[in-house]
Amino acid sequence: MTGQKRRAATAREVKALGHPLRLRILRLCKEHELTNKQLADRLGRDPGTVLHHVRQLTEAGLLEQAPVRTGASGALEKPYRSATQTWWLDGPLLEAETADERSAPVVAFQEELREAGPESVRLYERFTLHLSDDDIAELDRRILEVLDEYVANDDQRAGKPVLSGIFLLHSLSGPQPPSPSGTP
Repeated sequence: MTGQKRRAATAREVKALGHPLRLRILRLCKEHELTNKQLADRLGRDPGTVLHHVRQLTEAGLLEQAPVRTGASGALEKPYRSATQTWWLDGPLLEAETADERSAPVVAFQEELREAGPESVRLYERFTLHLSDDDIAELDRRILEVLDEYVANDDQRAGKPVLSGIFLLHSLSGPQPPSPSGTP
């Protein structure tokens, strides 16, 4: 395990991470160095739109231009790659300004899952728990401890299939049934 520690995201990083398309660009550029055109093709988006998002990620220091290369047709290409591991940012979107920014990881995950199809799901757990704020903090700490270990040495498994996941805990909305008599 590396000695990496979590750190607070800068305001610029929070803003850059607050859009699902930018999160998808970062994920794609973590696996491979890709040009703006390759990103646009993979994401089914207009190259101008993708370039706008690439620039925001670059300005935030989350994406960087890789060395220029010669493409298959002989033309020079300017690929991009992830410049940092956003995993080590401590809850960067929990304090984002808008609900859309806070939900960007969920939207990005939904889009990727929809593209991959239902047969891509390898496992899932669905649950309901009664938790205090302290319980939530402990659950988060324990889950992150396990995931941090896997993230820190992921390069050792580079030849294996790439899997993506999300852990999301949310309050149930709407009226809640009364608690059983005798319990608070």
